[in-house]
Order: sequence, then structure tokens, then C-alpha cells
Amino acid sequence: MKKILITGGAGFIGSHVVRRFVTQYPEYQIYNLDALTYAGNLENLRDIEDASNYTFVKGDITDAEFIDGLFLENEFYGVIHLAAESHVDRSISDPMAFVVTNVLGTANLLNAAKKSWKETLPAHRFYHVSTDEVYGELHDPAEFFLETTKYDPRSPYSASKAASDHFVRAYHNTYGLPIVISNCSNNYGPNHFPEKLIPLMIHNIIHNKPLPVYGKGENIRDWLFVEDHARAIDVIFHKGNIGETYNIGGHNEWKNLDLVFLLCETMDRKLGRESGTSEKLITYVTDRAGHDLRYAIDATKLKTELGWEPSLQFAEGLERTVDWYLSNSEWLENVTSGSYQKYYEAMYESK
Repeated sequence: MKKILITGGAGFIGSHVVRRFVTQYPEYQIYNLDALTYAGNLENLRDIEDASNYTFVKGDITDAEFIDGLFLENEFYGVIHLAAESHVDRSISDPMAFVVTNVLGTANLLNAAKKSWKETLPAHRFYHVSTDEVYGELHDPAEFFLETTKYDPRSPYSASKAASDHFVRAYHNTYGLPIVISNCSNNYGPNHFPEKLIPLMIHNIIHNKPLPVYGKGENIRDWLFVEDHARAIDVIFHKGNIGETYNIGGHNEWKNLDLVFLLCETMDRKLGRESGTSEKLITYVTDRAGHDLRYAIDATKLKTELGWEPSLQFAEGLERTVDWYLSNSEWLENVTSGSYQKYYEAMYESK
């Protein structure tokens, strides 16, 4: 069985990738490496945790000795690297944590792969999952991010991801490491940690709490359903050309304020509340420092070369997302209360 290491597999996007690979590829042995920081939640994977081709490993990519030992012990065929600090607000208040995890952690994985695969490099694959935020911001409505767009990161988070992207390419160019990279737009869907826009608004609407909107809510993002992202990662991992970058996008741009209005309407309908009830909770707050105006991905290369495109229209994806949160109130409360961490801390202390 080919062993695949997926880093950050207990997180939002990572858990969907792990589930897809475990269920779609029984011939693979999937190793899920996660440090179980605040954003890592093994409840996301309860449905597959007993699968015969699934192994969870608790560990930190910033620990070079541990990572070297893990590669030495397992002889991985491939790596899908998603582990990262990813919340822009947190990067503004604590930028060094992002440097350590996103840059040093990625370098540790690259070094371990280089040493482990030195005799059989062409037989392996190192897939680095990145973000559209490395490209900076757009102002012209007719302009989109291409794979050739010049990098212009504008937050500590995007700068740390840009640095990690550069390291991955450098290891390909210098050492011949067989890499692929993808840069994706904003994801939404089940299991999203409720510090991000959509799950935060859903949680706050349920509890009649204020809905904080930065500035005037005019910032624009391209939204992609997380399962479509997992499917794109699957396609790129198996069919992407070595050394190439692929942009992944939803072709689905929304102003933040318009998205919040839509969520308010949807939640009022789902909760049986009078139309306009949730909209009254909208509260405008001081804009985020260095808040990029617009992100928009051109995913033509991915469609043309590998045949991928989004499967869900946004209306359907948002309905499915809202329904999931309303049907999984215990998950949401466990995350917002922090009890999910206490459960797994106790479990590992008992081993």
C-alpha cells in the first residue's frame, strides 16, 4: 500500500481531503499528521477514524527531528501539505507564529522528503497547498489572478505562505524535488472553524449576537465549496504536472456585506424567524489593517489541463453549509466552548 502523508488533516480543508482519500483510495494508507492546535479537531473525522487505511499521528511540523524520524520510519510515497496557520487577524497580532509554522514547518517537510527520497525522487510527489492571498489584491473588475501573477503579499499570513511557496519551488529547481503547488480562493462548508466569516455569522445568528462586518463590507472574495477543493486536490495530486502551479477558484465573487445579507435571509428562513430579523444584528466594525479589496481566481488552466471545475452553484453550497451547522449544533458548541480540545487532550494523556 502506498503511504500518503497529509499534514493538517484535522483542520477544515484537511479533514475533507483526508476523508476523500481514505474513502476513494483503499489502496493507499493515509497518515494524518496534525499538531491539534486550536484549529485541529478530530471530531471532523469521527466517521472514518476506524478505517483500516487511516492512521492519525499527533505531531508538529516545526519539530525537524520528529519529521525526519516520521519519514525515515514510513517511507512515504507522497505528501499533501496543508498544515498552516491561516487566520489573517491572528497573523496581525502574532506574526512570528506564522513564520515558524508556515515557513520553517514547510522547510522541515521539504528537507525530510529530500533526504528520504534521494534515491528515488521521480517516484514521489510533494504537493504544497497554498492560497490566493499571496497574489495581493485586485482593483480592476476585469482582472483575475493567474498562475503567472506576480506575488504581492500584504499581510503576515500571506507573506508567510508566499515564502513557503518560494521554498517549495526552490527545492524543485535546486534538488529536483517533484513538487506541485495550488493556490485556492476562500473555502466554505461543513467543519469550518467559527472564527471565519461564514461559520461565525451562522453561529452568531443562531445566538442573536452581533454580526461584525469590517469597514463598509465592500471587500470581495471568491468562494469555493470545500468538497470541490478536496476534489481539485485529488486531481492535481494524481494528474498535475511536476513543477507546475494550479489556481483553484469558485468563479463566485461576493462582497462581504452582500454575503452577510444572504446568510441573514437564509438563516431567518431556516429558523422560522421573520424576514429581516437577523439583518438587524449587522454591526460595522473598524476595518482590518491592510485589508485586501478583492481576490478573484482564474482557474482556466486547471479546467483545460486536468478537467476540473466546481460542481456546486453557490446557492446550493450555502444551503448545504447552513443545514450542516443547524444539524450539528453539538459540534459547533464544542468548538466555540473549546471542549473539543479538552476531550482529545485527555485521550492522549491516557495513552
